[in-house]
Amino acid sequence: MGNFTRAELEEAFVLYDNAVKNAVATGDWNSWADLFTEDAVYIEHAYGEFRGREQIREWICKVMAPFPTMFFPQDWVLYDEENDAIVMCVQNALPHPEDPDTTFSFPNWTRLVYAGNGQFSLEEDIYNPNMGAPDVIRQWLAAGGKFATSEQVEMQHKD
Repeated sequence: MGNFTRAELEEAFVLYDNAVKNAVATGDWNSWADLFTEDAVYIEHAYGEFRGREQIREWICKVMAPFPTMFFPQDWVLYDEENDAIVMCVQNALPHPEDPDTTFSFPNWTRLVYAGNGQFSLEEDIYNPNMGAPDVIRQWLAAGGKFATSEQVEMQHKD
């Protein structure tokens, strides 16, 4: 059995989800980064591994800068009480520039490990960046989507 009850994991997820929604609404990912412990690890299979809250903060602020309208609805959420984890299927979604009923998206599986006091010690995003993401971005651009900045973080995953 883990250190936290399902109710505690559910409460932590609400904090996490609200921080993501706030970051999307404001374009400021700092409050989201504050959800991680000082020694947290973030494993992102396309961009690399980040150690510590400040590395996570630096990366997320840069990687999200070109995509201020991207949002992250969940298809499902699972609570793993034995491992103090929350696992979910997230859609990385971009709204159509002209049609509010249309989005461009690709799935990502995320695993969070809760550390207590409203903070997480680990996040791992699991997906193949060459499956779905490039096509979705191309379709979004073809529909009139525009990057907010020309600077983009280079992916580490080359396959």
